[in-house]
Amino acid sequence: MPTHESRHQRIDAVRRFNRFYTRKIGVLGKSVYRSPFSLTQARVLFEIAHRRQTTAAELVRELGLDPGYLSRILRGFRRRGLLSAITSGADRRRELLSLTHRGRVVFAPIDMRSHQEVGAMLGELPVGEQQHLVSAMHTIEHLLHAPAAEDGTAGPAATMLRSPRAGDMGWVIERHGTVYAQEYGYSQRFEGLVAEIVAGFVRNFQPKWERCWIAEKDLEPVGSVFVVKRSETVAQLRLLLVEPAARGLGIGARLVNECLRFARHAGYSKMMLWTQSGLDAAHHIYENTGFQMIRRERHKEWGQDVTGETWERDL
Repeated sequence: MPTHESRHQRIDAVRRFNRFYTRKIGVLGKSVYRSPFSLTQARVLFEIAHRRQTTAAELVRELGLDPGYLSRILRGFRRRGLLSAITSGADRRRELLSLTHRGRVVFAPIDMRSHQEVGAMLGELPVGEQQHLVSAMHTIEHLLHAPAAEDGTAGPAATMLRSPRAGDMGWVIERHGTVYAQEYGYSQRFEGLVAEIVAGFVRNFQPKWERCWIAEKDLEPVGSVFVVKRSETVAQLRLLLVEPAARGLGIGARLVNECLRFARHAGYSKMMLWTQSGLDAAHHIYENTGFQMIRRERHKEWGQDVTGETWERDL
């Protein structure tokens, strides 16, 4: 059993780290990133900006804010012309919130400065130490998000998104081949296509323009997504996959939103993707993150009659 003294030492260590990190990332001032907004206001803007639509109730749950405090923040945004609110067609008691064009213009430099400042902080470290730092942060996130079991021990780790490691690319190919064969009857030619895409990504990887994320739950990979360079202005989202057992947890939406954030920071003006009809869960994610289908084309591929669909959204 830990001693009373060791418990206090652990508490002091956490408090010391909190003081260090809040000073390091500059959240103690009245505003953040040379903007007129407080840290809380900027965080609310961030959550609204990275969702197609949301509600006040969702923001309260996501951010742990007092409803009255959030309501005052949202009223302030509306007075500044940053926030649009429309009545939900499904439930007229709910308002769907999104940023106006002015709101997105105001938020863009805040988001960019945040990206630049973190990049500058990481740039002071060698790549190996950057990876060590990010790994340590993932560990903190895992442990603090893990629900406690009845005996007081830590429960399963929370879902996280991370960069690929050795062996992950083979996992992406294998799981695409297996899942699409089981759920849609695709032949091994589809697995071969995935292998070609992955090989091209690894062989021609351009870090400024391209990225891959692996979703991990309970220390096991459960999803993937890639951003690849289509042109100087267009990014392509590829190989979105969520394991059947991990669906319904919001992992797919997190992966797509991470792609959109990266593409904006990279300087792309548009993101496109190619998918097939019948992938209803994926299509729901694309619609909710602002994509629109612009073209459909029927063809026979991978042993099936499929309808290919091209989707796009401006960034």
